[in-house]
Amino acid sequence: MPELPDIALYITALERRLVGHTLERVRLFSPFLLRSFEPPLAETHGRKVLGLRRLGKRIGIELDGELYLVIHLMIAGRFQWFEPPKTDTKPGGKIALAAFDFEHATLVLTEASKKKRASLHVVKGQAALAAHDPGGLDPLSIGLGDFRAALTRENHTVKRTLTDPRVLSGIGNAYSDEILHRAQLSPLKWTTRLTAEETKRLHQAMKSVLREWIERLERQTGGSFPSKVTAFRPEMAVHGKYRAPCPVCGAPVQRIVHAENESNYCARCQTEGKVLADRSLSQLLKDDWPRTLEEWEEFRKPRDA
Repeated sequence: MPELPDIALYITALERRLVGHTLERVRLFSPFLLRSFEPPLAETHGRKVLGLRRLGKRIGIELDGELYLVIHLMIAGRFQWFEPPKTDTKPGGKIALAAFDFEHATLVLTEASKKKRASLHVVKGQAALAAHDPGGLDPLSIGLGDFRAALTRENHTVKRTLTDPRVLSGIGNAYSDEILHRAQLSPLKWTTRLTAEETKRLHQAMKSVLREWIERLERQTGGSFPSKVTAFRPEMAVHGKYRAPCPVCGAPVQRIVHAENESNYCARCQTEGKVLADRSLSQLLKDDWPRTLEEWEEFRKPRDA
């Protein structure tokens, strides 16, 4: 799922290309995309784009007349940009959900998944727009005191709290892994058990990781429209790097799998060499679950043979 750095990249690219231009029409290719009925989608036609904003992991496109298009990309939603416009075809192919036609270009929303989760809402007014903001604090501007208060408001694992959109805005599975690795903290550490020094370290890591990735993605894009928005990038330290060497210590990256999500971490850097229990496999193996890196490597040998 696109997270804060990816959404920021999209917003920067769209601001450069859309602000001041007129949305001529929206063509829907999937009946599941539009999740609102009032105001009608047709009311956005002929409206000028005034600006863009981030609402957590959602993108808001502001039109004149206090109208907003609120787009949630979810896991597999992405944008494609066509200039000049493609108004007589279905750009984006089979995975296209909608085309936003402007006088100079066409913006296409795609979703490469059988599960149609991406959504589009049309809302009117600031109050209606605010209803689509989960309310999390901005991780790039939050101070240490407010950060500490947000973390300890409820007692959860630090991984869950970082990715809770009601606590912090725009952090998901990928960048929480990178933040925790930078902070040298276990994803399963309870927030109320963080020391003052650990909280400060996490706060600094969160800001530095997100800022570095925003800058890196902007450099890699080089002013062109983002075409490779993904949660798995070769420069990442641990996310998506299961069994690859940790770039800090060289130990193999570990993971915890739960439902559709997984946490990636370095046992040596983050958990004092302890391998965290994978819920499904550890329940099966019980006492045979390896607890250290050395036991884990021994455990892996018969399976690799």
